[in-house]
Amino acid sequence: MSLVRVQNFSISLDGFGTGEGQSRDLHFGHAGDRLHEWMFATRYWDSGGSGGIDDSFARQFESGIGAEIMGAGKFGHPGWHEDPDWKGAWGPNPPFHTPVFVLTHHPRPSIEMDGGTTFHFLDAPPAEALKTVLGVVGDRDIRLGGGPTVIREFLAAGLVDHLHVVVVPIVLGRGVRLWEGLEGVEKDYRVEATSSPSGVTHLTFTR
Repeated sequence: MSLVRVQNFSISLDGFGTGEGQSRDLHFGHAGDRLHEWMFATRYWDSGGSGGIDDSFARQFESGIGAEIMGAGKFGHPGWHEDPDWKGAWGPNPPFHTPVFVLTHHPRPSIEMDGGTTFHFLDAPPAEALKTVLGVVGDRDIRLGGGPTVIREFLAAGLVDHLHVVVVPIVLGRGVRLWEGLEGVEKDYRVEATSSPSGVTHLTFTR
């Protein structure tokens, strides 16, 4: 049975999953790369990086995944739908290597990229989108890639089976929060915390 999984989703100490002021040049707004420096330092991301706890968690990003669902805000900056040449923020070979379903009110034809990634565009609420993607993945899992708004919507609808959140020791002060409106969501999960020497804390929520 396919699971809906969130892997390697980073938030600040004050709960922001992206910063304010997202643009074409600042995919995470004023947060820049600070939420993801822990991952860039791993051997999974860079062959010269470190092993250990962070590397072990980072490697779960791909394991058993058949497709990804992401929100319009993760695919691009505000207004990307007005640019017919926009193909996402990851260059010609995005790191997903599966079909990716972008939830947007501005659908467009699918875009096939190098490395096995094909972007498809859906205008659908979480449950309907999930039904569509389940028809593609077979017995493999679905990665819910973010941003925070989409993850929050799927959590509120009770559609997330496994959630891996990385708490990064920075305070952003502004942006888009993950936990807004989700009071008590932890009651539906077994929660475990693993601290890393890098300073981040890995939280796993398992239904």
